[in-house]
Amino acid sequence: MPLSTRFDYALGHAAALHREQVRKGSGIPYVSHLLGVTALVIEFGGSEDQAIAALLHDAAEDQGGEPTLRDIERRFGSAVAAIVADCTDSWTEPKPPWRARKEAYVASLARKPAASLLVSVSDKIHNARAILADRAVVGDAVWDRFSEKRGEVLWYYRALANAFLAALPGPAANELARLVTAMEAGAA
Repeated sequence: MPLSTRFDYALGHAAALHREQVRKGSGIPYVSHLLGVTALVIEFGGSEDQAIAALLHDAAEDQGGEPTLRDIERRFGSAVAAIVADCTDSWTEPKPPWRARKEAYVASLARKPAASLLVSVSDKIHNARAILADRAVVGDAVWDRFSEKRGEVLWYYRALANAFLAALPGPAANELARLVTAMEAGAA
């Protein structure tokens, strides 16, 4: 699938929106995560709309909420905005308690369209790979980067893997399940 200048514009927009953000505990510019998720979406056969949504999947949640989502819709269309909305686990501030928010997100995956599921699973794959890579460097201190304890994080990733295996069976869901198994084995 060739990418158009619309993708180029989205790449610049995502970089500008997240310019001041870094990955938790690493100091790595956050745009690296956006690029990693986007690469996965493209590699798993996603469309240009899905690739653009991957670049912007955290924009509404991290950079302004619903006004940012409306801006994304204006700039990139309703299909991209719908995927970004589907990747967002909370629209309220303060956010609901972590466990309830994550349980609701996992339950919602069964009702989301495949276009949104591919972006979401790619996000979770990239996060799981980062956890495993960081754990190889810093050991169990990687779990200190999370607001929840290791067991809760592992519960969430296993619940996600199971939900994606049911809702979007195939290579992406299989990769997430493989990574979660590695996370669990390393935490044992």
